[in-house]
Formats: sequence, structure tokens, C-alpha cells
Amino acid sequence: MKWLLKYFAIPVFRSFVLVMILLFSSCGETDKTKEEIDKVAIDLQISRFDQEFAKATANDIPKLKAKYPYLFPEQFPDSVWVAKLTDTLQVELSNEVAKAFGNFEQESKDLESLFKHIEYYFPETETPHVVTLTSDVRYDSRVILADSLLLIGLDNYLGEDHHFYEGIQRYIAASLDKKFLTSDVVSAFSKKVLAYPRNRTLLSRMVYYGKELYLKDKLIPLATDAQKIGYSEEEMEWAKANEEQMWKYFVERELMYSTDTGLDRKFLDPAPFTKFGLELDNESPPRLGRYMGWQIVRAFMEKTDTDLKQMLNLPADEILKKSNYKPK
Repeated sequence: MKWLLKYFAIPVFRSFVLVMILLFSSCGETDKTKEEIDKVAIDLQISRFDQEFAKATANDIPKLKAKYPYLFPEQFPDSVWVAKLTDTLQVELSNEVAKAFGNFEQESKDLESLFKHIEYYFPETETPHVVTLTSDVRYDSRVILADSLLLIGLDNYLGEDHHFYEGIQRYIAASLDKKFLTSDVVSAFSKKVLAYPRNRTLLSRMVYYGKELYLKDKLIPLATDAQKIGYSEEEMEWAKANEEQMWKYFVERELMYSTDTGLDRKFLDPAPFTKFGLELDNESPPRLGRYMGWQIVRAFMEKTDTDLKQMLNLPADEILKKSNYKPK
């Protein structure tokens, strides 16, 4: 299949009128929702454990243990933590995090906005206590969200070219940037409100990830689409430009209702690129099955008046059918 960016000869004026109609038809509801979310009151507490530990002495360990007992497993004696205070790697981690996040003002604003949106759409959810720390670059668990606690390993957000990440595969290192921090928090939150599908079809899993990404549309509306899905801007443009051809690929090969779990590795799992089995695979962004699921969910929500929570519980095949998804 030949993947080409297609251009359509639509008169400029006609396009402008259509865009303006869409904007004016939706801006009233959008503005009203924003006003209501801005009025939401939350009590967001952010503790910089990374800074406190970096400044601590041996005498401070008991106080830190009392304040953050969940960060000090009981099986380890105080001597372990005292030694860690002067450990070369720990000191370097702390210094590098301090350079990148000495001022946590923007991140604090982003997190406050996120939890205001969560409170608006999911009022039964408790706003967690946010604790920042270093995690020895455990990027697989860079964000941990419990019922009342959110742990963020800041050493996983120093930028893809940081020397800490030299031994990490490039497609993983690309995600280790502070611009993806709040998006990662939403991914952690989504696991609390979105059940992984029991249905074994590729479609069910595509739509599952599409629902997660649509949550980001609602909870972090100021983020770019690239930030939401973890792409570079160039990868995002590639996905948009080739959306129609990708959809034809899935449909013509009847992949949507396939139960072949190997398709996850090709289209959904983290990887350097998406594996279509074509010459241009190396040019493609990874996880394009998630991108397609996102567009299906967006089309469904645009065409129906379904409540956000209700949509999260709908089966994938119903969402696909009612979306009338037809990319152009």
C-alpha cells in the first residue's frame, strides 16, 4: 500500500465558513464548562520529598520516616538510608532533578488544573497528596497513583538526551520528558475509571486506549495531541496525514475483530515504530492502533450526546458502529 499525504481541492471560503460554524456551535458549551471547572475548589498538597532528602543529614532520617513512612520499607535499617544520602548516584540524581525541577511552579499549575478537571467529571474521586521523588530512573513506574497518594519520579522526566538515559532504547527515552508528566498522571488515573476489556478482539483494545486518550482530551484540554499520546510533533503529523490509509489497512485485512494477540505487539505496544509489514514502517510512529482507537472514540462522542462516564463503559463494537468513523 502506498502511503501518501493527500490534498483535497476544497475552496478556501467554504472551508473557513465550515470551521467558523463548528467553532461557534461548540464554544458556548466549552466556555460554560471551563467556567464551572475554574470554580471547582480542591485542596492539592504537593510535597518535594526529593528536595528534602537531598538536603537531609543522618539526624533527619527519623523525621523523614515519620513524615513519609510509605517511602521507607521497614525491612531496611536506617543505615541504608544514611548511606544513600552520600551515594554518588543518588547525589547526582538529586542535582540533576534540582536543575530541571528546582522551580516546580508550572508543573504545580498543570497538576492543579488536572485535578480540578477530575473533580468536575469524577466528583467521587479523592484529590491525592502529590509527592515528588527520585526513583533511580525506574521509568516503568515513573508515576504511581494510589487512592490518596500520587508518587512522581522526577528523574524520569529530564529530557530524552539526558546522559542518564544513554543506555535506554531511544523510543523509550523519547518519552522521558517533562512535557509528558501530566499526561502520564492521566494514564495512571485512567486505570481507576476504565476497565481493561475482557473481549479479545483488536478493536476492543484499540478502543480501550482510545478511551484513555479521550479522557486526556477532557482532563488536560490545553495539552497538545502529541503530548497526550506521547509523540513528537512530527510523529503526530505523520499519523494525521496517513489516517485514511491506515484505516483502509485495518479494514481490508479484517483486523478489527481478530483475536490474534500478536497484533498488540504490532499496533498497540510501545515500540520504535508500528509494524504494518510495509517498506515505510521505519517512518511510522509507534502505537498507531491507539491513535486509531482515539479517533474512533472522538467520532463517537462528536456524533452522540453520550455522557463521559457512560462512554467509558460502552463496548467497543457499539462505539465503532455509532461513530460512523470515516477518516479523510
